Amino acid sequence: MAKDQEGRQRVTVLGAGPGGYPAAFLAAERGFDVTLIDERSNPGGVCLYDGCIPSKALLHAAELLHDASAAEAMGLTFGEPGIDLDRLRAWKDRDVVAKMAGGLGQIAKARKVRFVHGRGRFVDSKRLRVALDGEVTDVEFDHAIIATGSVPLIPGPLQLQSDRIWDSTAALELRRIPERLLIIGGGYIGLEMATVYAALGSRVTVVEMTDSLLPGADHDLTRILAESINARVHEVLLETRVVELRETRGAIEAELSSADLEESREYDRVLIATGRRPNSASLGLEDTNVKVEDRGFIEVDHQRRTAEPSIFAIGDVVGEPMLAHKATHEARVAIEAIAGEPAAWEPAAIPAVVYTDPEVAWCGLTEIEARTRGIEVEVTRFPWNASGRATTVGHPSGVTKLLVEPGTERVLGVGIAGRGAGELIAEGVLAVEMGARLDDLILTIHPHPTLSETVMEAAEVFFGGSPHYITKRR
Repeated sequence: MAKDQEGRQRVTVLGAGPGGYPAAFLAAERGFDVTLIDERSNPGGVCLYDGCIPSKALLHAAELLHDASAAEAMGLTFGEPGIDLDRLRAWKDRDVVAKMAGGLGQIAKARKVRFVHGRGRFVDSKRLRVALDGEVTDVEFDHAIIATGSVPLIPGPLQLQSDRIWDSTAALELRRIPERLLIIGGGYIGLEMATVYAALGSRVTVVEMTDSLLPGADHDLTRILAESINARVHEVLLETRVVELRETRGAIEAELSSADLEESREYDRVLIATGRRPNSASLGLEDTNVKVEDRGFIEVDHQRRTAEPSIFAIGDVVGEPMLAHKATHEARVAIEAIAGEPAAWEPAAIPAVVYTDPEVAWCGLTEIEARTRGIEVEVTRFPWNASGRATTVGHPSGVTKLLVEPGTERVLGVGIAGRGAGELIAEGVLAVEMGARLDDLILTIHPHPTLSETVMEAAEVFFGGSPHYITKRR
């Protein structure tokens, strides 16, 4: 096998997002000669520049605005908040995104990762061609990892060339606060942006074609979020479709359709948050043996290896769930496989977090999945209005639940709705991965008063032993 001048195998990573740059850094630690290719000037990808990080920065700002208003119930009154949109945008772009991107660039240099700026395309199974502003660079490799992520998906009937139509990237630019904002899609992207723009002053309408927000998530979790969303936005229209969008003078006209509604309404901006599609086109994969399925996902095996033995793929481009941390873990599997180490993609639980207020998080088996797959489970819940910590911080609306295997009392899944759920779900992931039983959670001493106790107390509820919530003893 070909090697560099120092006898090292060459690993090239195409795409520098949360799958790509961890793969490159880990490969460098393993002693490979590493090249990282991306269209941006620093690593980070969509997650850092147009997704996870800027959205969480804006959600934090929205949370501060809401908390300032809610503090009145404690006898703390603040004046009407002033929103300087230019300063908020500059803080997001400069102090958050640019700072983190620059830091990743420095780490790449420190780890001696060669960073090639441009758009890469496979020439064959051993070579990529990178183009930028007319300049072309050929990069040869022994192994390549495709980590090109995904892009927003806009259904055909809703495609309209207008700066009044936003995808998630445009919404995060924060160029203006529209008076009337229509958000199409009640999934995590739509609800996070609804939280942000409602806090900043937009009159937000959310349209979702199914009968529930966060389709696919358990209803006892989404119900808690729905109460908050309904209180913050102008309206939520479930089981409703946007049939057509038309641009009029100074607005977008949306034709709405449901069992009870057939009318057109005008909005200043429309955010289409109906999902994402894998970024697998125009990569030159037809010049390799890599196989791409009908929806655009690259087919991989348990080690993330494609049908072309020298090429691996990770992250959004290989399938659901499209989550940054899933891509990062796949990066480790791929690099370990390239290094000849025993490695396989076989997680028992991948956490999902919706960073609304309150947050919703879950991992492992859900009740919906259990019913669909015919898996018998028992469910135990601890309501946050019985939590001392949730009450003292003014956020008693929440629940922690555990899905349990009958007989063994093994934890199969965990779901949490409430402020900070995303920080709490990691214990649930560990419990599912380690095959923990309820008594393992009970015998783990949790600090008091904390929200983390709700995991322990949900286990105690199963046996009727919670000191803070009365239930029927089993």
